[in-house]
Amino acid sequence: MTIPARSASLERTTGETRINLSLSLDGEGQSDIRTGIPFFDHMLTLLSRHGLLDLEIAAKGDIEVDYHHTVEDVGITLGQALAKALGDKSRIRRYGHAYVPMDEALARVVVDCSGRPFLAYEAPRGVEAIGLFPFQLVEEFLRAVAVNAGLTLHVSILSGRDAHHMAEAVFKALGRALDIAVSHDDRVKGIPSTKGVL
Repeated sequence: MTIPARSASLERTTGETRINLSLSLDGEGQSDIRTGIPFFDHMLTLLSRHGLLDLEIAAKGDIEVDYHHTVEDVGITLGQALAKALGDKSRIRRYGHAYVPMDEALARVVVDCSGRPFLAYEAPRGVEAIGLFPFQLVEEFLRAVAVNAGLTLHVSILSGRDAHHMAEAVFKALGRALDIAVSHDDRVKGIPSTKGVL
């Protein structure tokens, strides 16, 4: 049985940002990320590579004011693209999880493509910024993705001291968990839910 390509291309324009995004769930981890925020570009490239998602993002935002709008709006657009690319979610595994270490840091991400948006996030308090990138924006990005993709998402930073390492472990683990959750399982017939819909 031939599986149709699962991809989406979206544009989001607001008074604060302009985003063009293309996503393929059945990719090879190729990416072209340009948000104007170098650290965020690095994290999104890791998400793509470790999730085997082909991802292109061109974003222009009011980063001279703050990074928040750009990071959140990229998360919103990525979440919407995930939802669109998944379609009716037939034959997917639905659940995925990953533990990823990065030196002293360890992150756990568990995802359910449930259609019920929820983020549970556990991280150390008072983590310093990574250069000019506030660590709190990791949570804002995750929430935007979860809400707009309809994911139940649990993210826990189980250990870590270095902010860069903790963020990197989270983005890699998110990629790995998504790769499992959105992949097809030939044993699954139709929608993986007793309700018949996700």
